[in-house]
Amino acid sequence: MQQPAMKQSWKRVMVKLSGEALMGTQSHGLDAPTVKRIAADLAKAAQSVEIGVVVGGGNFFRGIQGADKGIERARADSIGMLATVMNALALEAAIEAEGKPCRALSAIAMPQICQPYSRQAALNHMGKGRIVVLAGGTGNPFFTTDTGAALRAAELSCDAVLKATQVDGIYTADPKHDATATRFHNLTHDEAISRNLAVMDTAAFALARESKLPILVFSIREPGAITAALAGQGNSTLVLP
Repeated sequence: MQQPAMKQSWKRVMVKLSGEALMGTQSHGLDAPTVKRIAADLAKAAQSVEIGVVVGGGNFFRGIQGADKGIERARADSIGMLATVMNALALEAAIEAEGKPCRALSAIAMPQICQPYSRQAALNHMGKGRIVVLAGGTGNPFFTTDTGAALRAAELSCDAVLKATQVDGIYTADPKHDATATRFHNLTHDEAISRNLAVMDTAAFALARESKLPILVFSIREPGAITAALAGQGNSTLVLP
């Protein structure tokens, strides 16, 4: 039986933030007020939980779209991973402007501009109360940043993945195109995979299932969305092992 959302007692979470979430109403790039709003939300949420953020790059470049335009997939994914680094640096600056210490770490080594990712470095920063923004996906082509979020959450012993998206949960169909679509309150990983629900890719769901990681899917469109989701407020879908 589906149940309404409840306040969670998680101590460490991994937020998956799409690149598109950072562009606001623009067609591409970064929207400064939107970045500031999300940074303020993360900074406030970090007062009660340790937070890691895996950020996508779709507001600049998506590897699969580049492949559709004739760029070799591995090369296109590499360009997409560089886009995530740009977003991570922007988010790092915005979070620090809110008065919260933050470190951007990249799976692709570029030490002149940000710290290379390692599990030890990320855990050290989080243990000191810093938000860590993780760029570069998994560091490998053919893996989405959703899978990167599930991987980093497992590596860093997070209690859950918070999938901040453009809709307020997982629906039976795309609510933008199907007025009869209904939102799930709760699902299992197996149900999400068998139903082929596209809010995250199958590899991400499978890795979360293997690691027994809950996934909370909610909308990032409103101010305070992350804080509200952690408090069990607003619409969302909780995917459980």
